[in-house]
Amino acid sequence: MIEFDNRTLLKIDIDILENIALSLTKKEIELIITDNKEIREINREFRGIDKDTDVLSFPFEEMPLAPLGSIVISANHIEDKAKEFGHSINDECGLLFIHGLLHLLGFDHEVDSGEMRDEEARLIEKFNLPKSLIVRTQE
Repeated sequence: MIEFDNRTLLKIDIDILENIALSLTKKEIELIITDNKEIREINREFRGIDKDTDVLSFPFEEMPLAPLGSIVISANHIEDKAKEFGHSINDECGLLFIHGLLHLLGFDHEVDSGEMRDEEARLIEKFNLPKSLIVRTQE
């Protein structure tokens, strides 16, 4: 279900990510864990924003049997935010994965009326993840 490409030394347990994905879609998802340098290059090339970020999502075109899309997450941001908020690397990766997955599913917190945040909160509760993402997205 998840095609996992870890380009860093960060140890990620994808079992929880698989469970999250399966609760929302049966389509394949590409997940890339990379560093700030590469995610900055991707952000610059595809969004015109010349800075690193925590997570990027790239939906594929809707067609039968096509994967849902790609999620790129910065290992540096995972480590920094896990330390800042006092939870595990895997918890932080799960939070960022939820955020990226919801974007692949068509949610957009920049234009909606809180639907994406509500869905994030529901999934965070369902999968017993720390609530720090909700706090961050409300700021």
